[in-house]
Amino acid sequence: MKLLFDFLPIVIFFVVYKMTNDLIIATAVLIPATLLQVGYTWLKHKTVEKMHLVSLALVVLLGGATVMMGDGDFIKWKPTVVNGLFAIVFFASQFIGNKNILQRMMGDKLELPFKVWRNLNMAWVGFFILSGLTNLYVAFTFSEDIWVDFKLFGLLGMTLVFIILQGIYLSSHLQNKE
Repeated sequence: MKLLFDFLPIVIFFVVYKMTNDLIIATAVLIPATLLQVGYTWLKHKTVEKMHLVSLALVVLLGGATVMMGDGDFIKWKPTVVNGLFAIVFFASQFIGNKNILQRMMGDKLELPFKVWRNLNMAWVGFFILSGLTNLYVAFTFSEDIWVDFKLFGLLGMTLVFIILQGIYLSSHLQNKE
């Protein structure tokens, strides 16, 4: 349910675009949908994940520019900017403290050698860069309709394939903490 809730604004954006064939209208609906998602999360849990806050800020900034300027190119940059920021954070985390961000998030659940944590972290950096660049390629090479499909299905598919590959890599190194 959490995954569905996380993707709800994107699904709403997709549905509105398919109904109207208008990126500006879909973006105008995406902004309040994302605001409602973050507001609901705050009311229910009294906390909001940083990823949701970054996404909200970029939806408001780039989505607002899209609506105000009537130019869909602004919103097309959002997935690339988000992925770029995550790539920077994951990469920089290797140099701050003695654990990278993945080890900080999952270290209490998994016991892995330092090299494996580093490899996983760098794999995520590469994945974020690849996702961001692929988004730009699709956004500015193909039609708007194809980009909207890619934003929902392509990026989600890439993420699922990457997670499966990561699981395969992890399976040979995994040691559950008792």
